[in-house]
Amino acid sequence: MRKLSLVLAGVLFSLNWASAQDRDFSKVQIKVTKVAGNVYMLEGAGGNIGASVGEDGIVVVDDQYAPLADRIQAALKGITDKPVRFIINTHYHEDHTGGNAYFQKQAPIIAHDNVRRRLESGGGAGNGGSVHMDFKPAAKEALPIITFDHDVTVHLNGGDIRALYIPAGHTDGDSVIFFPKSNVVHMGDDFVTYGFPFIDVDSGGSIDGMIDGVEKVIGQIPADAKIIPGHGPISSVNDVRAYLEMLKGTRDVVANAIKDGKTLDQMKKANLLEPWKKYSGDFIKQDTFIETIYNSLSGQKNGKFIKHN
Repeated sequence: MRKLSLVLAGVLFSLNWASAQDRDFSKVQIKVTKVAGNVYMLEGAGGNIGASVGEDGIVVVDDQYAPLADRIQAALKGITDKPVRFIINTHYHEDHTGGNAYFQKQAPIIAHDNVRRRLESGGGAGNGGSVHMDFKPAAKEALPIITFDHDVTVHLNGGDIRALYIPAGHTDGDSVIFFPKSNVVHMGDDFVTYGFPFIDVDSGGSIDGMIDGVEKVIGQIPADAKIIPGHGPISSVNDVRAYLEMLKGTRDVVANAIKDGKTLDQMKKANLLEPWKKYSGDFIKQDTFIETIYNSLSGQKNGKFIKHN
């Protein structure tokens, strides 16, 4: 299983990102909220789960940690007695894919090509600097058996469920999931509400890719769409716009400092992200996000599988 350094353990626990073997899940309860139409959100520990529920069955988006799988299953049974038909992974991190082996006994898992590659090979996740975590290859049963390189559509429950690839955003295998009939979008960890986002530079993520991806999503959805973030409460398109402006503003100020020849230490001492201090959280603080953006813009992407044009 994943091994955390003692220095980072407390930080990563704050995001529910620690390895399942290091967590006590005994008191975790699964909360179910209807988002809109036939789409529900399930919260427990780890990333938010989306579920399209209808006559044809259930399409699940992400599945949190393995020890919670039976409770997630029970929560779904509380909504409908229809079977799970498909599971879609928004990216490869364990807090979104830990239940894969459990649920793939019921239905196939769908994900971008790079999700399968990273789960299969193992490796490391981090911001290219002080935040880093190593993990071992996932079990064969947890690997997506249907993969795609750009987008894929599931035609179920009287509508389309579309997974769209976002290159080099939170990771290099991100998908945003659209539920057009219900006017809902699950954005995975390309949009979160806990503050500055974690960008997995070590796994091909980038600040520019995240900005491009979020802009692309905003351009494709109605202004009144409901947004399921990777972490946090149901949000609005205006919430995503504010998040996008933060990403652009912080990216630009670091990029200008790089052009001026400033070092990373100088940027931190200058308190470069003070205008966005409200986004500084327990997991990603101002200095950590400066480091993340700096590493991303300077090309320090350790372990990227594929160069995307």
